[in-house]
Amino acid sequence: MPVITLLPEHKQLELPAESPLIDLEFEYYGEQHLSFGCRSGVCGVCLVKVHHGASLLGPVAENERDFVQRMGFESGPYRLACQCRLNGDVTLEVATRDAMPHAAAPSPEPDRAPAL
Repeated sequence: MPVITLLPEHKQLELPAESPLIDLEFEYYGEQHLSFGCRSGVCGVCLVKVHHGASLLGPVAENERDFVQRMGFESGPYRLACQCRLNGDVTLEVATRDAMPHAAAPSPEPDRAPAL
């Protein structure tokens, strides 16, 4: 079975080949490894950085790539775990806002006068 290594703990988990990564919730019930929200690629809760094995997680759909970029991350090393299928050993890290490039960070809304 393919092995998922989660950084920084180097925790190793196994899932059958071709499994969606959301199966981690069911295979390891009660253990929190990756967080999943909507499970359909529109919330960004399951954003991960792929350190090894990106090609083993299936192709990146255009809507996933666009969403990851709108979040301020590069679509190459970053994926939405809910959109991935495991086809071999991979190394992942849960993405955090701290990892977001400063240049791509969303700017705050300008102060606006209240409407009268």
